[in-house]
Amino acid sequence: MPHASSDDERPTPVAAPAAPPRRHVVVIGCGFGGLQCAKALRGTSVDVTVVDARDYHLFTPLLYQVASCLLNPSEIAAPIRKIFRGAPNVRYRQDEVVALDTDTQRVSLASGTVLEYDTCVVATGSVTTYYGIAAVEEHALGLKDLREALQLRNHVLERFEDASTADDAAARLRLLTFCIVGGGPTGVEYAGALAEFVRLVVPAEYPELSAGDVRIVLLEGGEWVLPTFAPKLSTYTERELTRMGVDVRTRTLVTAADADGVVLHDGTELPTATMVWTAGVRPNTPPGVPTDERAGRRMEVDDHFLVVGTTGTYAIGDAATGRGRHGEVLPMVSPVAMQAGRFVAGEILHGRGRRFRYRDKGTLATIGRTKAVGQVGRFTFTGFVGWVVWLGVHLWYLIGFENRLRVLMRWAWYYVRLDRPVRIVIRAGDRRR
Repeated sequence: MPHASSDDERPTPVAAPAAPPRRHVVVIGCGFGGLQCAKALRGTSVDVTVVDARDYHLFTPLLYQVASCLLNPSEIAAPIRKIFRGAPNVRYRQDEVVALDTDTQRVSLASGTVLEYDTCVVATGSVTTYYGIAAVEEHALGLKDLREALQLRNHVLERFEDASTADDAAARLRLLTFCIVGGGPTGVEYAGALAEFVRLVVPAEYPELSAGDVRIVLLEGGEWVLPTFAPKLSTYTERELTRMGVDVRTRTLVTAADADGVVLHDGTELPTATMVWTAGVRPNTPPGVPTDERAGRRMEVDDHFLVVGTTGTYAIGDAATGRGRHGEVLPMVSPVAMQAGRFVAGEILHGRGRRFRYRDKGTLATIGRTKAVGQVGRFTFTGFVGWVVWLGVHLWYLIGFENRLRVLMRWAWYYVRLDRPVRIVIRAGDRRR
């Protein structure tokens, strides 16, 4: 007869091996690069903390349409928490980075919190630069974020209201002169949008004024507008803007400004109550990190976007000196940031692979309703074809189906009704005159 086992003879339970600690990835900034990186890490084996002072991702290429009364802010912005809804490994923290220590791998936040990381991705983008001209910075209106776009929209609408009651001809001319500094895509697109606003809205809604009373002056320091485009596209753009009533002046620099207007490099004074600054940006790197002076103070990285001299810190987009196939520093544009964000996510998950190769999918800029320019490699297109391509590309990259649908409906309304529907003055910062 078998005998019963005693407690001493029972097998001792063996504890399951502890799971290895999950790596912590901190993504600083939720612009184009940071968003793509965090999305690529969603649902993976790493924990992600996204840090950004604003709680939304902004589709900056359409900011000028907010400023020119065509779109609402909510149509080009998506809440970060909504984007990562249902992502168990992604957390968002609304805060500002005040220091980044790549040696100890710590991120210090304005709230006093310190985040330790295994990997950090710096995707802080860029901010407007005024090239050290303090008077210009004091009087210029920017077009880099939602606050500035709303402030510009308010300002322009108020200038029309002031002009409609002005008795002095010189004062009215100053109020109705709009000076846009910078002939890149943002400056060109805003100049065209403002010209269409003047043509469509002023005759119908401002009986005290006429479209001929309004002056739109676009100033570009280089030889032509859209300097990164093919010369023939720049020529086409300048010609179309001129037909729309925009006074395009190339090889023209602004050296000073005050409440009465701007002063050009040749001493010419241009009376204006509105100076819109789209003339350049600079990297918005965290305090204390080393930067490359030769590359406009961007963080120096290798061909995998790893910050030189570090083991766990990456930098992408406008903050980094990413380089192309021939060693050239890549431009500060959103496609570079997006591709870099996805590439770095792959590096984090799978280890060091092939070096980064940027795929240039082309460049687009709209001039106005049914008119745009674009180039893909050696191929260029203008006019209605360019406009259709521009519409499709921008709708595709908008975050969220809801935003795409709303923007498409807004554009359809504008195309059919020739109207600029968003014309309510909403305070969004200091009022500048």
